[in-house]
Amino acid sequence: MTKFSRLAATASTAAIAVCAATAVLAADIFVVGGKPDDPFWSIVKRGAEDAGIVAEAQGGSVTWLGPQNYDNLGVDAAELIRQAIDQGADAIVGPDWVPEAMDPAFQAVVDAGIPLVIYNAGGIEAADRLGAMNYVGSNDYKGGFAGGEYLGNKGKQNGVCLNTLPGAANIEAFCSGFVDGIVSVGGEGSVLPLPATSFGSATAVAQALRAHLLQHPEINAVFAIGNVDANSAVSGIAQAGKAGTVEVCGMNFDESILQNIKDGTQACAIDQQGYHQGYLAVSILNSYVNYGLTVPTREILTGPGIVDSSNVDATMAGVAEGTR
Repeated sequence: MTKFSRLAATASTAAIAVCAATAVLAADIFVVGGKPDDPFWSIVKRGAEDAGIVAEAQGGSVTWLGPQNYDNLGVDAAELIRQAIDQGADAIVGPDWVPEAMDPAFQAVVDAGIPLVIYNAGGIEAADRLGAMNYVGSNDYKGGFAGGEYLGNKGKQNGVCLNTLPGAANIEAFCSGFVDGIVSVGGEGSVLPLPATSFGSATAVAQALRAHLLQHPEINAVFAIGNVDANSAVSGIAQAGKAGTVEVCGMNFDESILQNIKDGTQACAIDQQGYHQGYLAVSILNSYVNYGLTVPTREILTGPGIVDSSNVDATMAGVAEGTR
């Protein structure tokens, strides 16, 4: 073999090795989340897609799977998890909204040897129970607690949590946390469960809250489990003739929520940084599939934080960019 032939053979072998290495760097990650047109979940999706830019540059992909509605949340989400398995996912991200319906599907993920990250709902307890690598998200109970404590400390000591997704573990945690938070500062708390079909329905939520406030004039604080419901709560309070006397705090926010806070029609919003939930969960799995990298801090908390009149201006820039 000539020197040129040996060099050509060496170069060919190296090229094959590079191609083989490149082929390994291709994580097809499936992310189960909420409806893409849900204001909060659109931000989570944005985070997942931004992390997906790296995955795609390495030959991989990020696929978002969301339900058409929230009427049968646990069963529908479990079906999406199984779809991800059937479509050959290399890794899966999902919220443990309704454990009794979703845990068998998550267990199928782990049994198939597919890396799993739980995010947004379920907490580290769900990650431990299911054998997931990490939990990425806020502590739902503490988020609700922060809202109840905040309103109670403002002198609003009889509060109600609007639960428009009864049975969803994270929503139940928001409401139980809210009740405990307002009780912790000497107040009283209760929960108003509404049909899941009312979630995101401004008319249904506003009318239900209006009727409840008129029946219970002692209530002077309302906690909403999402930014759409918070806007509806502001409307329901006004319809009941109680604007200025009943304060609102709620999970998550968008431009309209921040304007509410600036205008004084909403006291606070609880920030769980949905962008980070999507971004970090996808990034963790992409680096694990491609390089075997892990994050030893298994509980990665993205919240809760409080946005009120003291920091609302500083928060608006992130909202304008679609990341908060």
